[in-house]
Amino acid sequence: MIALPPERIDVGDVVLRRVREADAALIADTVAANLAWLAPWMTWAVPLAGTVEEQRRRLPVAVARWDRGLSFQYLAVDARTGAHLGNFGLERRIGPRALEIGYWLAEEATGQGHATAAVRALTAAALDLPDVDRVEIHHDRANRRSSLIPQRLGYRLDRIESDGSGTRNVVWAYEGP
Repeated sequence: MIALPPERIDVGDVVLRRVREADAALIADTVAANLAWLAPWMTWAVPLAGTVEEQRRRLPVAVARWDRGLSFQYLAVDARTGAHLGNFGLERRIGPRALEIGYWLAEEATGQGHATAAVRALTAAALDLPDVDRVEIHHDRANRRSSLIPQRLGYRLDRIESDGSGTRNVVWAYEGP
């Protein structure tokens, strides 16, 4: 049996909950409204990603990957209003005993501590899994705002990678006891 993280995590003003296929329109609307904000940092942030059809295609895959213990995608919503703030995820793509945290927020949701609180909670949830003792955050070196989150949470700078196209990615690591 594969250990799975909680499907819902309450983080003060934000609730992280497992994505569902029924979230297609909500995610599409938020992505479409924030394409210009997301595009410099997220390769997937293209007009197609802001369509309900694309989210309907993508979400069954995300749900199935959760069930198989491969990827855990969360919707971040405002605890008071239910407004969609962004998405967060734990990904098993960086090797054994490790998870990568990925995240994005709508522009109007930034600067309020939501991402820091959510990443803190996801770091703890990841390290609570019996097969995880390392969590990483990867981001474009030019994305200074993203670098503040791991720094605030005690992650250490692990390395800087180049993808060969001039983009340099920063990798932060947090290791459990």
